[in-house]
Amino acid sequence: MLDIKFVREHSEEVKENIKKKFQDKKLPLVDEVIDLDGKIRVLKTKGDVLRQERNTTSDEIGALFREKKVDEANNKKARVVEINKELVDIEKEEEELSVLLKEKMMMIPNMIADDVPIGEDDSCNVEEARFGEPVVPDYEIPYHSDIMGSFNGLDKEAAGRVSGNGFYYLMGDIARLHSAVLAYARDFMIDKGFTYCIPPFMIHGDAVDGVMSFEEKDAMMYKIEGEDLYLIGTSEHSMIAKFKDQLLKESDLPITMTSYSPCFRKEVGAHGIEERGVYRIHQFEKQEMVVICRPEESEEWYDKMWNYSVELFRSLDIPVRKLVCCSGDLADLKYRSCDIEAWSPRQKKYFEVCSCSNLTDAQARRLGIRYKKENGEKEFAHTLNNTVIAPPRMLIAFLENNLQEDGSVLIPEALRPYMGGKEKLEVK
Repeated sequence: MLDIKFVREHSEEVKENIKKKFQDKKLPLVDEVIDLDGKIRVLKTKGDVLRQERNTTSDEIGALFREKKVDEANNKKARVVEINKELVDIEKEEEELSVLLKEKMMMIPNMIADDVPIGEDDSCNVEEARFGEPVVPDYEIPYHSDIMGSFNGLDKEAAGRVSGNGFYYLMGDIARLHSAVLAYARDFMIDKGFTYCIPPFMIHGDAVDGVMSFEEKDAMMYKIEGEDLYLIGTSEHSMIAKFKDQLLKESDLPITMTSYSPCFRKEVGAHGIEERGVYRIHQFEKQEMVVICRPEESEEWYDKMWNYSVELFRSLDIPVRKLVCCSGDLADLKYRSCDIEAWSPRQKKYFEVCSCSNLTDAQARRLGIRYKKENGEKEFAHTLNNTVIAPPRMLIAFLENNLQEDGSVLIPEALRPYMGGKEKLEVK
């Protein structure tokens, strides 16, 4: 959410930013919030004038009674009653307009970075760098669910009977591999100085509204029937909301955390749920990283975070590339974002495995996350998030890139301690 003062003083820039995100239907919101803000400020001024009059009049009443000027004192008392009634009406109208203003402000997208490529959708995202040589072996790479099946590691049929489409059973070595990469990712981030956390897996509606746009909420979140609780779509939601309405100390920043959680997503939209494999599903597990920092540090942390993703995937012998997200592919709260995509030798292309984002102060404003500077000033913090690892999707890249001609899968050296010392998975 933007600062209303910024919107007032830079309305044309805000409108241009909306156009860059191809959200022209939101253009009227800019004038609407400026108008609402003007009305609220008029009401505040009127209320302040009335309160001053009430205070002055109340002081006069006592003096008039002491001077035995009873009729005049009673007239003053009657005026105080009138003022109180007027204030009730003003405060009620001000509250109603403030709620409406916040709702509309939360629909206006965050300003994007000047160097974000302009494009309508993810087809306009720009490759910036590659890390590792993408190799296509001279033997066939089966579909990932078939690779998992060769180890008796995946049962979607049973999951369909139990839970429906978009769910899965992982079994045996594949299930162990799933847990191993999560444990490895956890320790990788702890070694980078991040504090490990297991957060709540359900959060209140006001926390959801604080961490994401209304459109994302409708497309992603599962609501618990009869409760003001939502299943998280990523642990970033509850990790950032941990600091809702908190005033932090500047000396405590940056706050760097890495978290494990299951994630639940409706996956409403054009992509849909994959029938056969485990690329796009309703339930998965994930290791996440989040940072809360001072504004002047957020771009430096952004670069650190996506580089951590590259380092981790390369340590598992998986080639990756960095893809810069264009304006139309940025969610409303994002200042800039990039995807780290892993190489798929079967598809002969890259696919998304991590998403790193700098949200500047947009998320912190919605949640009320501020810090107190050494000079006593209070300022909104900047928030960032990035996927560390998200199996079972990540397992697709792992299995394809480490698959051998005989059907076995090599275990990279970094992961072997988490797999009981195994150097490879053997076909069942």
